[in-house]
Amino acid sequence: MSTITTTALQSGHAPIIPLAFNSNQPETIRLYPLSNYTFGVKETQPEEDPSVIARLKRLEEHYSQHGMRRTCEGILVCHEHNHPHILMLQIANAFFKLPGDYLRPEDDEVEGFKSRLDERLAPVGRIGEGEEPADWQVGDCLAQWWRPNFETFMYPFVPAHVTRPKECKKLYFIQLPKSKVLSVPKNMKLLAVPLFELYDNTARYGPQLSAIPHLLSRYNFEFVDDNGNIVAATPGSSAPEGYVPRTKVLASGDDTDMQEAKGDDENNEQ
Repeated sequence: MSTITTTALQSGHAPIIPLAFNSNQPETIRLYPLSNYTFGVKETQPEEDPSVIARLKRLEEHYSQHGMRRTCEGILVCHEHNHPHILMLQIANAFFKLPGDYLRPEDDEVEGFKSRLDERLAPVGRIGEGEEPADWQVGDCLAQWWRPNFETFMYPFVPAHVTRPKECKKLYFIQLPKSKVLSVPKNMKLLAVPLFELYDNTARYGPQLSAIPHLLSRYNFEFVDDNGNIVAATPGSSAPEGYVPRTKVLASGDDTDMQEAKGDDENNEQ
């Protein structure tokens, strides 16, 4: 098996393709190149709280009035060089977070989440012309993180002694379309972070973000180039019916006259 599709194969040593190995998996997800997306900036969005203590105090006030806080964040995936990259915000050149925020007490979960994504990333002004509000494809919930007390620690489970968690944060997969315009507040950076950078890197990104490669490992991906062609894919699919590996000769030492190779010429295949 190979990540390179049969139409993009150039190696002289074609891979042996075994039987399919993709049973009981979600539908394959198509990823588009980072170059398909347009990025801009908009007005600064200052943090609501000047310190961690102030943030936890506000959480305590929210809990006393509305109960457990509901938070949603999005995992937006594109690709560079046929490798998944996560769109992530960096605030004050210090810490990283996914787009999203806590929901207002009166908001529906999905619609409130879309509204929060708009606040963070929706374009404004001329760059946003033609973009629809709340145009987000919210996919699977990939993880739930629980805050058992009014403190910074969150866990991917509810501790046995906790009966009233103070916050639940859900991480949703957001399917990006072929192209989209995004704007980020001036006081933040929007980064495209590769999975290999996140994996097992809790020292830099913390336990929630460094776990994203694990969360996405259940999916198979198709990687599309700028022209809309599938140039790579997660191995696992069976070979096309009647498929026999053949490699196109793009250049050869026998071609002393430097004749142009025809991609669809049978004489140029072996």
